[in-house]
Amino acid sequence: MIRTASLVSTACFALLACQDPGGAATETEMASDTSTTTSTGGPTTDAPTTDAPTTGTSTTGTVDSTSTSADTTTTTGPTTTEGVDTTTSTSTTDTTTEGVDTTSTTSTTSTTSTSTTGDTDTDTSTTGEPSPWNGEPLPDAPVGEWQWVPFPDSQCRGGSSTGLAVRYGSGSGLVVYFQSGGACFNAATCNQNGASFGMASYDNFVQNSGSKGIFDKDQADNPVGDWSFVFVPYCTGDVHAGAQPDAEVPGIAQPQQFVGYDNVTAYLNRVVPTFLDSADQVLVAGESAGGFGSAFNYDRIADAFPDRPVTLLDDSGPVMSDEYLAPCLQQHWRDLWNLDETLPADCTDCFNPDGGGLANVLHYLGDKHHDQRLGIVSSLQDESIRYFFGFGLNDCAGGQMSGMMFADGLVDLRDDFLSEPPGTWGSFYLSGTQHTWLTPSFYTAETDGVLLREWVADLLAGTATDVAP
Repeated sequence: MIRTASLVSTACFALLACQDPGGAATETEMASDTSTTTSTGGPTTDAPTTDAPTTGTSTTGTVDSTSTSADTTTTTGPTTTEGVDTTTSTSTTDTTTEGVDTTSTTSTTSTTSTSTTGDTDTDTSTTGEPSPWNGEPLPDAPVGEWQWVPFPDSQCRGGSSTGLAVRYGSGSGLVVYFQSGGACFNAATCNQNGASFGMASYDNFVQNSGSKGIFDKDQADNPVGDWSFVFVPYCTGDVHAGAQPDAEVPGIAQPQQFVGYDNVTAYLNRVVPTFLDSADQVLVAGESAGGFGSAFNYDRIADAFPDRPVTLLDDSGPVMSDEYLAPCLQQHWRDLWNLDETLPADCTDCFNPDGGGLANVLHYLGDKHHDQRLGIVSSLQDESIRYFFGFGLNDCAGGQMSGMMFADGLVDLRDDFLSEPPGTWGSFYLSGTQHTWLTPSFYTAETDGVLLREWVADLLAGTATDVAP
């Protein structure tokens, strides 16, 4: 059992007086960063992958994860698909921004797996009550091989259809993972955000990050290495939480389909019947936009899998309070993505008159699911999330959020939103500016002598702790 690291003061967070022992190559930003220039340049965040219109063609471009960690490369095994999705679509903007995607990998050992899937076709929960999720179960596939399952009725923001990927494991756990990829809420951000995800993007995922970090099935230190995985791709620009078709974005030439939440609804209608009787534990996880998406979709996934542990692991998707995530920016997201339709209706504090209150969904999750374990991971000065939050500064005129302000926001989040009920929420904060950890640095990230993978293992075992430099 890992210990709870001593919590640092706000001053230590802000000044980065604590050393990062994690070994990741991160930049250090001093507290003197107080610039307020308008945000126009892009962060080192997730670059879009464009799907080629040729059937079954594979690409090996950049992956949907940003980091500066250095590990070693690995190779992947064969994959299967259910049908072929070759539709492509891209959005057109009238501005360009600068975005950088850095890819890192984790070493693996080579083993083979020969067992078959535990796919089920039941639509009842362990309590005997009928499940509202009663679609056709996902197709069978050999254990350890990724399989693409197209969903013709799903939509990316550019209008093309997408799907999900599944990899069955030999263990009895299930990971529902939400992909990263930025956000789309103005011309600058939309230009950096992928508008489609088809076979080329899927092949890119499998050949790159699909076997790295938390996805590494051959890494002995992976607490979910033998679990089944459902990979939820990201191409809707709405942090997997929108329900707004045909939305107009200034500077974008065509209507946008912000329907990430609706896509997840379609996925769950098949995922739940597949794993309801076979998964004895569920991990809802995601990085960056997928971190936000994991939090915004956690409630209904936990309800769909009753009578078992359903753990939340939000990597680099901190829903901060109104002091740090401006209500005007929250209101813009609500209006553009129709978030008020997808937030829990009984989270009365989530709907403030000025547009704020999104952070109260964390209070709601903790109170409702107090017997579960929920966790958040973040760098103290995550440069990518600071970029996006910067659009809310100066009453949404825009600016650059300083590292000090972001660190203060994380302290506020931990102390005022995650502290109650005791033992439900945990946090793992790391020094530096690196964005996302589960894929690029899952086995090497460390804070105050505690490895991230150990903290996650304890979270899954029922112990949530706060770890900080």
